[in-house]
Amino acid sequence: MTILGISAFYHDSAACLVRDGKVIAAAQEERFTRKKHDASFPQYAVAYCLREVGSGVAGVDFVAFYEKPFLKFDRILHTYLACVPAGIQSFLKAIPLWIKERIWMKELIRKELNYDGKIFFPEHHESHAASAFFPSPFQETAFLTVDGVGEWTTTSFGVGRDNRIEIYGELHFPHSLGLLYSAFTYFTGFKVNSGEYKLMGLAPYGQPKYVDAILKELVDLKEDGSFRLNMGYFDYCVGLTMTNGKFERLFGGPPRTPESKLTQRDMDLARSIQEVTEEILFRMARHVRKETGQRNLCLAGGVALNCVANGRILREGLFDRIWIQPAAGDAGGALGAALFVWHQCLEKPRQADAKKDFQQGSYLGPSFSKEEIRRYLTTQGIPFLELADEEIPEKIADLMAAENVIGWFQGRMEFGPRALGARSIIGDARSPRMQEVMNLKIKFRESFRPFAPSVLRERVSDYFELTEESPYMLLVAPVAGSIRREMTAGEQRLFGLEKLLTIRSAIPAVTHVDYSARVQTVREEDNPLYYRTIKKFEEKYGCPVIINTSFNVRGEPIVCTPEHAYLCFMRTNMDFLLLQNFLLEKKDQKPLDKDIDWLKEFELD
Repeated sequence: MTILGISAFYHDSAACLVRDGKVIAAAQEERFTRKKHDASFPQYAVAYCLREVGSGVAGVDFVAFYEKPFLKFDRILHTYLACVPAGIQSFLKAIPLWIKERIWMKELIRKELNYDGKIFFPEHHESHAASAFFPSPFQETAFLTVDGVGEWTTTSFGVGRDNRIEIYGELHFPHSLGLLYSAFTYFTGFKVNSGEYKLMGLAPYGQPKYVDAILKELVDLKEDGSFRLNMGYFDYCVGLTMTNGKFERLFGGPPRTPESKLTQRDMDLARSIQEVTEEILFRMARHVRKETGQRNLCLAGGVALNCVANGRILREGLFDRIWIQPAAGDAGGALGAALFVWHQCLEKPRQADAKKDFQQGSYLGPSFSKEEIRRYLTTQGIPFLELADEEIPEKIADLMAAENVIGWFQGRMEFGPRALGARSIIGDARSPRMQEVMNLKIKFRESFRPFAPSVLRERVSDYFELTEESPYMLLVAPVAGSIRREMTAGEQRLFGLEKLLTIRSAIPAVTHVDYSARVQTVREEDNPLYYRTIKKFEEKYGCPVIINTSFNVRGEPIVCTPEHAYLCFMRTNMDFLLLQNFLLEKKDQKPLDKDIDWLKEFELD
């Protein structure tokens, strides 16, 4: 039995194919269209999923869409009516699209897919909860889903047991932790639904000077983690911006202009809203533990991508184990919707062993054979060196040790926003210059942005204060004290972005200014070649940690195909590119002819 899951029309559209309860394929539409956070109907992602099983839409038994369009339209219409006459511009922009297209989702899906079978519409947070529980390693567990907004729900919690999820409680729009965080994303000059991770990365450079103002003026926070927002400071219900003049007066001036210089106020705002977010999530998690009595927790929803907050929940010891859906945002709703239909609607059984999850390392996207890649390279006249499988780990380890930056393109593309060793850019974490080189010459992005470490699973606790696995790069942990470098008195007095280039540990390229790191643990059974390469690097150079950042430049989706990878390689200062078994060196390549002004091709986030 084959179920096609779809999420679309807000951000990060995606498709997922589940066959007999197993996730066969999943991908975001952005990877194919090259439009970051593409919200359009995921026609290319659907086509890929169907190709993966070798059938057309005729082979699909059921389709699952990740939310209820009529219920969502009810929320939008009621919100506008409650605020009349405010919001007329936003109303005139949004409502015609809904009346013409969005509320007729069943008919739209049938038309787009040429499909006449049954279509299921779980609620948005049911899809999130399903994506959190059903792929998890637990037979029974609590779950917590937190995002901007679905239909009416912004937060939900409950219990997953065997093949069912049960929601115990919810918070409703407009009181939303995701939208609160996005308001500060907007106010500090970053793009909403895209730049929230930048705000998180900026936070350690600031001071929490606005925490009291946020909790006094903006958020009425209760002990159980529930809260109400003071909507007098926000414009997102009916306006075209997230915040208003009252918000500006509270924080001393207008929003930062995108791409302008970051100020200390921006850093302090980032630190303050991050601390408030962590406190809210901690209280929510504590309440979930109390109400459910469960020892384990699963997380999903866009706020579950806040890996700093996730790390705090784990360290606080509220739960024995935490599992986070790798595609926690709306893309994962496609996966959750399909699994919800299989287990909850069709009542199919589920058996977990408390050890291994069902996400398959989240390597669920397209792969390309050696023959396909050789054909592409030879057809384009691209020079390369072919390596045998057993030659790759040592060759790449030696290149990293020589401070080369390497594009790494192997196997199936990752599902979710993190590169996990399939579409990655890698380098030597020991290099004190690598963070600056990668940010400014490879990624063309802000210098403050940290890079993540990939570390052998069995060595993680030697380098980080973490004993749990973190295969999906969704936990931040402190760097171990044994490898930290003590700061001089002068270095300790540095403030804001002055802190950036100070060496803090034996792996400075992945150690953030607060001695933290967003950790990916790597197991051989999940990604054998990536594991063996890091293992060889440790054997030869004494370090089981390398840099892993996504294979893209700023504003570009992660690369999907060999052609995307080659173009990104040629447009940046990467030194080498490994496409499966084929190693390309930059100095051997002919410059691209008549290349577009590619820095303007992608909309900056």
